[in-house]
Amino acid sequence: MRVAHLVDTLHPADGEYGLPALAGAAAGAGLELVVVALTGSGGRRAEALRAAGAVVVEEGLAPWDPRAVPALLDTLRAHRAQLVHTHAPNADVVGAAAGTRLRIPVFSTLHRIEEEPAGRLDRLRRAAKTTARARFVTRTIAVSRLQVDWYRRVAGSAHGLVVLPDGVTDPAPLPDRARTRAALQVGADDVLVVSAAPMRRGKGQDLLLDAVAALPEDLGVRVVLTGDGPLRPWLEARVGREEELTGRVSFRPLPDPAALLQAADLQVHVTRTDVMPTAAVRGLAAGIPAVTGRTGGLPEIVTRETGRTVPLDADAVAEAVAELAADPALRARLGDAARARYLDRFEAGGWAERLRALYASTTR
Repeated sequence: MRVAHLVDTLHPADGEYGLPALAGAAAGAGLELVVVALTGSGGRRAEALRAAGAVVVEEGLAPWDPRAVPALLDTLRAHRAQLVHTHAPNADVVGAAAGTRLRIPVFSTLHRIEEEPAGRLDRLRRAAKTTARARFVTRTIAVSRLQVDWYRRVAGSAHGLVVLPDGVTDPAPLPDRARTRAALQVGADDVLVVSAAPMRRGKGQDLLLDAVAALPEDLGVRVVLTGDGPLRPWLEARVGREEELTGRVSFRPLPDPAALLQAADLQVHVTRTDVMPTAAVRGLAAGIPAVTGRTGGLPEIVTRETGRTVPLDADAVAEAVAELAADPALRARLGDAARARYLDRFEAGGWAERLRALYASTTR
């Protein structure tokens, strides 16, 4: 089955929607992926998609360009797409119009929860999008159960909505875990805690630093923050000036946190809002327990059997980290359960197969 996945852009600053992982697993599920970006600037992301086996087309249009629908129609015909799957607001509109014109099914994934409209115009826009989705989209996919209640409130019904979390690629085994930890200046008896999230407002690094400062001084915990963003200079400055943090916290802005998570003993993910954060799923794949907040879709990823979900409070986070840091047997048991949960619910191959079955249910 040839499916065209439509996104607004492949620019690094925008969401990738898990498409590289899906592209890598597509062939095994009987899918052929054509990824269409309405604007350009794909660069490294486009290369990664091609390397994973997807065909990539960049239309090179401006946002909300009126030529988008005709351009997409030409692309869908040229690649003989049997179905369109959209992933962003502009893509939703353009994909629904083109799919309806060609009389092929249109799927759309909700990747976030829209905040309450600021005014009358925003409310009208959201109402229009909801009406168009109900009329022209064959199936709407929520990546989290949390989105179902939100969508029901907005649309008045959850008819046609299915829940299907995105998957992530199973990471390659880390060749030399001890060497990776030594490069991070983590001692043999230290507990390595990793936080993998963009360094911007709402992602919780400030809360994590508050929790680290509250940990007992004799607890052998080393914390690595990976990622980048506008708050990184402020976070680095804070670590440099507070002795409770200096020497215990370091920064590694790596583009792919998978190897770092495999070298870790524990993940902390305390974002203040996240529908279905990929970083938390990657922690499951690495087979390590997690300490997370109870916000967004995090409780759908991390359970009591795979880690600890706590209030977004520095003392609560510190208490959970201290509990797991002091108990290697508990960490091992939770880590095994985390890995099993990943393989059952979030592995990319299973995700691709479930998508294929969902597609097939509308094209028979």
